Parts: sequence; structure tokens; C-alpha cells
Amino acid sequence: MLPTTLLLLLHAALSAAQTRQTLSIDSVAPAQDPNPPFFTIPTAATPLAISIALCSGTVDTAVPRFFVSNSSADASNDPGPGGGGVFEIVLDNNVQGSWTGAFPSGGVLGVADAGQMPFEIGVSSGAPLHQPVATPPLLGDTTATQALLFSAPFAPQSPQDPTYPNYTLPDAEPAVPAAPANPVNNTVVVLPTTNSSSAGTPQTACMLLAQKPSGTVVNESLWLRDAAGWRTEWLLDGLSPNTNYTAYVVESSHKVSGPIYFTTKSPSFTCPLVSRLPYCPSIAYAMPLPSPPNSQPSYDGTTFPASIAAPLLSSLTNFTTTLTTFACGRDQYSPLVTCADCQRAYRTWLCTVSLARCADATTAPPGAAVLPSLPPNARNAAFPAGAAAAQLLPCLETCTATDRACPNFLGFRCPLPRFNAAQSYGVGFVDSGLDGVEGLGSTGTWADIYGNVWCNSGQ
Repeated sequence: MLPTTLLLLLHAALSAAQTRQTLSIDSVAPAQDPNPPFFTIPTAATPLAISIALCSGTVDTAVPRFFVSNSSADASNDPGPGGGGVFEIVLDNNVQGSWTGAFPSGGVLGVADAGQMPFEIGVSSGAPLHQPVATPPLLGDTTATQALLFSAPFAPQSPQDPTYPNYTLPDAEPAVPAAPANPVNNTVVVLPTTNSSSAGTPQTACMLLAQKPSGTVVNESLWLRDAAGWRTEWLLDGLSPNTNYTAYVVESSHKVSGPIYFTTKSPSFTCPLVSRLPYCPSIAYAMPLPSPPNSQPSYDGTTFPASIAAPLLSSLTNFTTTLTTFACGRDQYSPLVTCADCQRAYRTWLCTVSLARCADATTAPPGAAVLPSLPPNARNAAFPAGAAAAQLLPCLETCTATDRACPNFLGFRCPLPRFNAAQSYGVGFVDSGLDGVEGLGSTGTWADIYGNVWCNSGQ
């Protein structure tokens, strides 16, 4: 509860107000230098979430204070203890905050010390309209001037596993599923890291959307990478080589996902980006290929070389045929996994080991599983010959995941860390505690939100 003197001052200012802006439920109202500094909150049968987001300044800037009364929308009523109480909406370090409560007779939002600070007020019958998104964006990969980015997933897709007696697994090249009719409205914002949150800029949607972003979105599409759900995919061009960037995604105009960080490759990096392959849906990185045809900015399923895709699809088809010689759906080889799980794990592994990922030795994190100079066709003869390039080894865990998910009779085996696994895989970056690990398990993951990638997980 606020001190009595503050309540009296708030009441006096409230009583003197003759007109107010009436807020609407499930909408956001922009405001700047409100006069009078009070807003009417409508009556609601269910609790309302009142949220605030500042649209300029830094975390060290003096900010307004926001007070809400849910006693009545009538200015003659005391908004203090006798009228139901006054509550302050405390802003966090991202200069946004929210308060949820009942408004059976309406209410009032008061603003103190607003000055010229622009801000937004959200009123919602559900979750606050201004709030951070828990899942950050995802970096696919970069080139010297491009970046491939993904939003947080939405519209999750639970795998529809086949059942006995019609246990039919997906084709090697499945059809691209139809996109959701009402996808989440996502906007990507990429800024030089020196101008992002690390320099003290508030991470609110209205602030980010007011910035001049770096690069140009040359392609935006929806893509179903995995069961986590659909994502918005962006291909940005026009970035500067060897430059640190910060990426955010603004969801539904008012929520912020991020930040994540990445560095573009050196000017000598020439490998183009590849994504949106229906048979390898999670692949999104640079590969040792010539420039895409017809001056396209990247490769996708319509332009990817058939000479590389054909043997991959043939291998997946043959593997599926062998797998289904087991009585899938009728018998169980494991209480935890099925033939469908096995095929999914094998697809990820096959795509990862078949589709080489380029690396940049000058920007790779220390200790990454990078082979410094290889011909494009060194690990997969289907790739065309060309200039040597550094390549990132697959994570050993993509292999062991397949070994765990598939029946024993297939004879699928992975090299052991204490012997020669490091000749073919990045070892010790995801799982630690194994005998003879190479990377000492120091990262605990194959990549992080700072753009560091230690091995290729095929994700």
C-alpha cells in the first residue's frame, strides 16, 4: 500500500481531472505526455492485466511511475484504502511491467513524472500484452553478409505415428505441410550489438520497432522445422562482414523474444546458405556449394542440387524398407521408442553427415570441431569439386541418438570417444563424463545464444 501522502496527492490530481482517455480491453494504447495523466479502465467481469512498456530511454533513464486503482472509474471516489486500494505497477530492467486484478466497477490508471517519455498501455483479459517470450529466436547460420534466423516456435505439431496394422512410415521426401491459417505475427529486428541491450537500451517492442534495423529481409517464409512447431524464417542480406549483431523477434507487435547474438563471417567466406529442404527440414546452414542459380540469395528445396539429394533420399528409402521388416506397431523392441522414432533420428543423422556444414576458422569459437581445409566433396562425393573450405564436424550425439532409437538388428553403430570418434565427429561438446572425451564437455551444448557453434547437430 502506498503512503497516505502519496494517496492524497494522487486523489487530488485525480479529482481535478476533467477528461480522461478510456482504455479498451485487449488492445494497446500509445501515450506521450498525457494531460491529464489519468486513464479510465473499463468495467470487466473477469480480472484484467494492465501492462506498461516504455518506448525510449535507457535502463538508467529516469522513468515515470504508474499507479492503478480498481475501486471505481468515477473521479469522485477515493482511490485510496477506502476505495479499494492503489497499486503501483513496478517496471523491471526492461522498463516494462504489469499488474493483474479485478475491475468490477472499472478503475483508473495514473501516471506520475511522465515528462516527454513515450509509453504504451496494454489492457488484456488474458495474459499481459507486454511480456517477454520465454523461447529466444534461433540462429541458423551466417555468411559474410547474410544471416538465417528463425522465430520461436508456434502451432506445435505432435508427430502422428502410424499404428498397426497399417504401419506406414513417411516417404523419404515428404510433402511440405500446409502452413497454419493464422500464424503468429512476427517481426525480426537485427541491430549492431553496440546499439542493442548490452549498451543499456530497453528491450521493449515499441522501442525496437522504432530503430533502424541492420540488413534487409530478402526472404520471409513459414517453415516447420520439427515437432516444436512452425517458425517464421528470415533471410537477411546487406550485413557487414566480421560484425557482431543482436537479434530480437517482436511477436504480435508487443511481445519480445530475445536477444540472441551472432557474428557474420569473414569477407573470404564464400559458402552459400541452404534451408527449407523437405527431406531435411531442420537443416539451415552454409554448405560448400557454388553460388545459387538464377542469382537467388540462397538454396532451398527447389534449387538444391539433385545430384546431392538423390543418394540421400535413396539411402533413407532403403533404410526405411529394412526397418519395416521388423513388425513395427505389432511388436516392440523398446518400451520407449518406436520405428517412427528410429526413422526420425536416422533422418536427422543422415542429413547431418551427408550435408557438409562450412565453417569460418577466423570466427569459430575456440575448440570447435572444425577441419580447417577440405575439398567440398571430401566427406560426400556427391558435392561438386571446388575450392577447399573449413568444415564443421557433426556432433557425435546425432549418431548416438540414432543408435538409441533404432532396433538392434539394423546393426547401426557409432564410433567410441576413446578410440577414433573424433576423426569423424565432434566429441565431448554435448554429453560430458565419457571416457576419452575430446572437447571435455565444457559447453554442454552444440551451440549457444551468442552465435558460438562447436559441432553440427543438424538442427
